[in-house]
Amino acid sequence: MIGSPRVHHRLTDSTNERAKRLAAGGAPHGTLVTADEQSAGRGRQGRVWTAPPRSAVLMSLVLRELDERLPLAAAVAVCDALPVPAAIKWPNDVWIGRRKVAGILVEGRPQEGWAVLGIGLNVRVDRADFPPELRDTATSLLIEGGVPSGGESTASPVEQVLAAVLEGLDRWLSAPSNSVLEAWRCRDALKGERVRWSSGEGLANGIDASGALLVETRNGRVTLDAGEVHLLG
Repeated sequence: MIGSPRVHHRLTDSTNERAKRLAAGGAPHGTLVTADEQSAGRGRQGRVWTAPPRSAVLMSLVLRELDERLPLAAAVAVCDALPVPAAIKWPNDVWIGRRKVAGILVEGRPQEGWAVLGIGLNVRVDRADFPPELRDTATSLLIEGGVPSGGESTASPVEQVLAAVLEGLDRWLSAPSNSVLEAWRCRDALKGERVRWSSGEGLANGIDASGALLVETRNGRVTLDAGEVHLLG
């Protein structure tokens, strides 16, 4: 079952690092590592991920049922878990409007039969909590008016969002590949937009069956299977 057993830390260096150690030690599929706060959280391209204590979902899953579309399925699951409309910025950032609310980082050792799926999702982060350089590009459910009200639940908003993410992951990680691709494409934030990357620019035209980004340029179609792209304008 996704999310069980669970190991929770009030403070840790990185949930992904903790989960990788557990995976290397034989932790079962679905083992969940969470934290109130991280001292060395990171995202893709080695970027630092910071959030005040108990203000964000900070989670990592040990997975032993591996699929090349894992990052795609995870991004769809996060979008579905949010109470406000969200989209996916290739390869696996989740946006509300044009601002990033969640990031996904997959690490692992496929040759040893495991991967770790890390997700950071801003829930109760105020704009002043972000570093100045991120205040125009990052957001949270609090800023977007999407913090769960709670209802009859006694769980904190962060725990409620975590539960919704786990439910989504349980559904989408086992979904057929065609369903994952269709769902991802319906949430594609870059489709039809001009983008640039380290060696060029062009018009984003969706993803292929492997999840690679297709870009139409003056010299023809380019397929990007890794790296970072930026929205122009």
